[in-house]
Amino acid sequence: MSLRVFLWIIKIKMVQFAFIVTVLISGTVMASAEESVVHSATLLDQVLQHIDNHQDEFVQTLSDWIAIQSDSSNSQLRGEINQMLDITVQKLKQIGAMVELADAGSYQLPNGSSETLPQVILAELKKDPNKPTVCIYGHVDVQPASMSDGWATYPYNLTELNGNLYGRGATDNKGPVLAWLHAVEAYQALNQELPVNIKFIIEAMEEVGSPGLDQVLTMKRDTFFSDVDYIVISDNIWLSRKPALTYGTRGNCYFLVEVESSKRDLHSGVFGGAVHEAMTDLIALLGSLVDASGRILIPGINECVTPLTEEEKELYKNIEFDIEAHIKNIGAKRFLQDTKENVLLHLWRYPSLSIHGIEGAFSSSGTKTVIPAKVIGKFSIRQVPDMDPLVVEKQVTEYLNKIFAERNSPNTLKVSMVIGVKPWVADPSDPQYTAGRRAVKKVFNVEPDMIREGSTIPIANAFQNALKKRVMMLPIGGFDDGEHSQNEKISRYNYIQGTKLFATYFHELSKL
Repeated sequence: MSLRVFLWIIKIKMVQFAFIVTVLISGTVMASAEESVVHSATLLDQVLQHIDNHQDEFVQTLSDWIAIQSDSSNSQLRGEINQMLDITVQKLKQIGAMVELADAGSYQLPNGSSETLPQVILAELKKDPNKPTVCIYGHVDVQPASMSDGWATYPYNLTELNGNLYGRGATDNKGPVLAWLHAVEAYQALNQELPVNIKFIIEAMEEVGSPGLDQVLTMKRDTFFSDVDYIVISDNIWLSRKPALTYGTRGNCYFLVEVESSKRDLHSGVFGGAVHEAMTDLIALLGSLVDASGRILIPGINECVTPLTEEEKELYKNIEFDIEAHIKNIGAKRFLQDTKENVLLHLWRYPSLSIHGIEGAFSSSGTKTVIPAKVIGKFSIRQVPDMDPLVVEKQVTEYLNKIFAERNSPNTLKVSMVIGVKPWVADPSDPQYTAGRRAVKKVFNVEPDMIREGSTIPIANAFQNALKKRVMMLPIGGFDDGEHSQNEKISRYNYIQGTKLFATYFHELSKL
């Protein structure tokens, strides 16, 4: 055998050997990866089982939180607010979080005085630089509540009836905040490493507009929030009994329309028919804002709305929404629209105008025959893309002044916009929405509805615009939970399954 032939045979053998080694290594890696996925899924199942096994403890903790009357609209209850913040800090420290209390500045009270705002909680669990970081927003203040409002049970005593947990703050927002904390606890109880880095921002003034929160975001933008990849909010509800992910909310412009006719109230028997009454002018102005079909009559408003595309319209067809069930739930006769798609479009995609009340008018029982000297009408316009509050303010002011001038009234008119919040819209193809969809599918065994929210949640815009962070809303509250209303509740099912959803969301986010 020649030397050349011998070397050629050796070369072939080496190539064959290398191929066999590669196959063996590749198989080992693939098997290892498959084992890792199976192992990870098994660990997650253990976490979910732990949540099931400890649900009574989680309900008891919610009961402890509901008992605190953290009504942020009542300055006399600041002690309760501070107690609620203290308990929240204690809970965060129990799960090993490093907690910082950020100053939010001062707040102007209705009587003209000011007070120091409650601090905002910033908390952070141990970080791994190789993992994504998700920041969870929540609030622990609540709307006012009393038995005289029509509650069937005492609002600050969590009461379980027919699988529902009744109490002020149960769904808005103490229940969801605790569900996030319990999800973390479940991993820790099993000595499992959290799949992602986790931060919290929790406030106690959301129900009065989150005063001072923008200041905290600006102050902490380059420190606490600098390494945050995703922000998730669970301060809203599902549209139906089917789980949902929320990718948009409407904004809000709130107006005051003040008409003054005299320096003091007048007797209608003495002066009626001889003076231009302020109330008559105001009713005419308010009546000119919207027609019987709900269409806004202010020129330019509807023209600012981004046109609806056929692709977007298709998104509404598969959303679960029972018109009759919703009409029955709110106790109305019918909606302004006849089809599911049109109702949802007018709830989420188109602007709306609502008249809220008249200040200065006689509203008590009885028959007081007074001509009010000054009355203030209140109404709001829900904003949608691409409406701009500053443009809307100009359109409203010019229109009302025109209508008032046509009445040739000697009274004085003042129009002012006291709230101007832009709408919020996220990209539903964003990675964390993928994680959210997968988490819903695993826990509830259905694909979530992709929905918008008709109300306004200003913090979403603040996170997205001020911090330039990606935001997702991951609700666990039911459509009939009655947030802000009498008999607010969250079902035990939603509370516990929601805790599982959050634990699974951590897992799915880590896999992206």
